[in-house]
Amino acid sequence: MPSSRRSSRRPWGQEHPELDVQRATGGRRSESGPDGTWTVQRVVGSAKSYRCPGCQQLVPPGTAHVVAWADDGLFGPESAVADRRHWHHACWDARARRRPR
Repeated sequence: MPSSRRSSRRPWGQEHPELDVQRATGGRRSESGPDGTWTVQRVVGSAKSYRCPGCQQLVPPGTAHVVAWADDGLFGPESAVADRRHWHHACWDARARRRPR
């Protein structure tokens, strides 16, 4: 027999909550800078280590970091997976202030 209590998750008569776009898109966003337009996603960590292109140091496994790839890929969206780069948060934020090595 069903319960006579109504659900307390969202009381009847209240509006639906707004959609959190950041959460729905997995945190992906587009950033423009002097080096072009990039798709950027912040990730919690992974099982592999990666070499940060900003400081040339390793991003250890399980470390939160930024994954970025150029929007103007030569071969379209299919090449974006091969062109992804894993950056430290600080290195990504400071990339416009660094000199090329």
